[in-house]
Amino acid sequence: MAMQGRFHYYEGYEMKEVTFPERVMYELGIETLFVSNASGGMNPNFRIGDLMIIDDHINFFPEHPLHGKNFPTGPRFPDMHEAYDHSLIALADQIAHEKQIRVVHGIYIGVQGPTFETPSEYRMYHRLGGDAVGMSTVPEVIVARHCGIKVFGISIITDLGIEGKAVEVSHEEVQEAANRAQPLMTEIMREMIKRS
Repeated sequence: MAMQGRFHYYEGYEMKEVTFPERVMYELGIETLFVSNASGGMNPNFRIGDLMIIDDHINFFPEHPLHGKNFPTGPRFPDMHEAYDHSLIALADQIAHEKQIRVVHGIYIGVQGPTFETPSEYRMYHRLGGDAVGMSTVPEVIVARHCGIKVFGISIITDLGIEGKAVEVSHEEVQEAANRAQPLMTEIMREMIKRS
């Protein structure tokens, strides 16, 4: 099953709507979820167009996707120590190495949006342990893990908010950077699916 786009919290959707596709995936028997996003990089070693394999995330959304009545797909308090599957991360690293595709690793910070970050916000998120920041992914991953679905995630670094180097960015520039990096991300994911 493949989705074209997603529902974003900043568009005015409730968290139950944002994560409804993952509930449908669970009912259809999906066992592994691949997620991708465009994000702003805060790690000084990152470059625009880098593929960042998500090792973990920090949730800054104002509403939690599991708030309210517990769905019977998982426990009331699901464990999140391995939100992103370690074996899938290792497989992606192996494929990227074989195909000589540059990948970096990092922590993704999920925020509400819909504004790009101020230089001070970039600085704060990086000091809190983040390497990239974006406006999606975290709610879907939380619900997928609640359903017992394994997750692999990649962020395309579309702009940089590095301390002392943050520059003005437009939505069009973000989309352009994402479009350039997408074929490499697709190549890694396609090979991962073949080998899984």
